Amino acid sequence: MSSVETNNIARRTVVAGALGAAAGAIAMAPGAQAASPAGLSRVDDVNAIRAAVDGIDDAVDAKDWARCRALFTDQVDVDFASLGGGAPARIPADQLIANWRRNLYAEKTSFHQRSNHDITITGDRAGVRSKGYAFNRLIRPLGDAIWEVWGHYTHRLIRTRDGWRCTAIALTTVAHARGNELAWTHVPSE
Repeated sequence: MSSVETNNIARRTVVAGALGAAAGAIAMAPGAQAASPAGLSRVDDVNAIRAAVDGIDDAVDAKDWARCRALFTDQVDVDFASLGGGAPARIPADQLIANWRRNLYAEKTSFHQRSNHDITITGDRAGVRSKGYAFNRLIRPLGDAIWEVWGHYTHRLIRTRDGWRCTAIALTTVAHARGNELAWTHVPSE
């Protein structure tokens, strides 16, 4: 083996070791649990929590209301006051899903994206702070048919026998919004 090949192998070993150490540091951040009650690691919990929060967005955009409902507990604290969505309230999850279903009808498309998840876990409870982006397009001749919003979200979740479920969702701040609000607010008359 040449000295160049030996050096490349040595560099890869150092990089792999550093990545492994970094992953271990993340997995065992201050206040982290070594394992969940189900025997899963903290990393498994973080991944499951992120999947639940992102799964809500994916289900909404796909208009898969049954899958979306399955990601919530029976009662949900909702707060969209920063978006002009009324006062914070505790409502049945079925009502939340029905409201979303009514607002996101067939002629309206949406795209939700979340990033920078900051996840904290305390026993069987978790909190998530994240940045979010939402796009709504109303396929009708209402002028500019696009509305977008960027903001900061919080979610609270609880571990259930069926996995992590959302107990609260809030758009805590709106960083920026633009476009035709009809693409967000218009609901056809019944």
